Amino acid sequence: MIISREAREELEERFLAPYAIASRASRGRQHAEPDDPYRTAFQRDRDRILHTTAFRRLEYKTQVFVNYEGDYYRTRLTHTLEVAQIGRSLARALGANEDLVEGICLAHDLGHSPFGHAGEATLNELMREHGGFNHNHQTYRIVTVLERRYKGWQGLNLTYEMLEGIAKHETEYDLSAISGYDPNLRGSLEAQIANMADELAYNAHDLDDGLRSGLIVPEQLAELELWQHVTDYVGWRGGKLDDVTRHQIIRRLIHIENVDVIEATSAAIQASGAQTQQDIQRLPYNVVGHSDAFKRMNRQLKDFLYQNLYFHYRVTRMSAKAQRFLTDLFKAFVADPRQMPPDAQARIDQDGVHRAVTDYLAGMTDRYALQEWQRLFDPFTRT
Repeated sequence: MIISREAREELEERFLAPYAIASRASRGRQHAEPDDPYRTAFQRDRDRILHTTAFRRLEYKTQVFVNYEGDYYRTRLTHTLEVAQIGRSLARALGANEDLVEGICLAHDLGHSPFGHAGEATLNELMREHGGFNHNHQTYRIVTVLERRYKGWQGLNLTYEMLEGIAKHETEYDLSAISGYDPNLRGSLEAQIANMADELAYNAHDLDDGLRSGLIVPEQLAELELWQHVTDYVGWRGGKLDDVTRHQIIRRLIHIENVDVIEATSAAIQASGAQTQQDIQRLPYNVVGHSDAFKRMNRQLKDFLYQNLYFHYRVTRMSAKAQRFLTDLFKAFVADPRQMPPDAQARIDQDGVHRAVTDYLAGMTDRYALQEWQRLFDPFTRT
């Protein structure tokens, strides 16, 4: 049996919620292309994102711990895959377009610089007089300009809906304002699900990595309501936290977070009276979210992670090293851009030396950035 694109589109229209975005209803691409015989437009988008150079580089980009700290901690790539899995689960339960959600999830961190948020903050400061740097904006730049895989155009030529979802990616700490999309409209249901999947993934998995690393010890978590709930459920009463029990706790945490989002979002959509995609986007608030009780408990967890993990002295030391590495590289390449590879130099005439240098640095993995620093500043390293 062969399932054609048309058959898949018909299945979407039968089973998706009325306020989801069906592939057949897409506003299309900037550059016209023939339809694929078997894949919907959003499935093609997802596959294009998956095959980018930027996506492969996520394997060696920092989530919280720099790559050389250990092989078992999350990287941007494993985080992205976990976000996509959670996003698909939420989309399936809420009747949203699973392929569109997955594509937005897979793309959401493509623009991250090496060394995580420390690297992003460093590049933003270095570019303060030249337009700044934001990983959401850089993601959009990657998929529309920097990835060169087609002779007829720059970028990936993604659908309008995929680009809008990427442009409107937001978390509590990162708000994207890409030009070309109505700032008065919220993200689509699928974009909101991708945002929420990102938050669920990094809260649970950063906690997991913090516990695994020993930077967080279970006793510190005793006052958190979420921790009390999940440890009561798995029957852990203190003492040594073995790996299997830790996995049970994190798995339970993700489960209850997902269930709460599904139920609270369903109730919010029903209360809003939204019947179409446009109704969802015209609302003055996001419909995808937690119940009030979980918002409070998640606030506790986020505050804890910021105080005890993201600003732990060992993480702060890694961040300080990252700042020095990127600052040295940025200044050296701006002073003499001929030290960059030819393809990086090629964008100087179009974008200016500062943006060309930033594109080059933002595309680096942690490992490559360290190697470039050694090539430039270590007299005993071959150039």
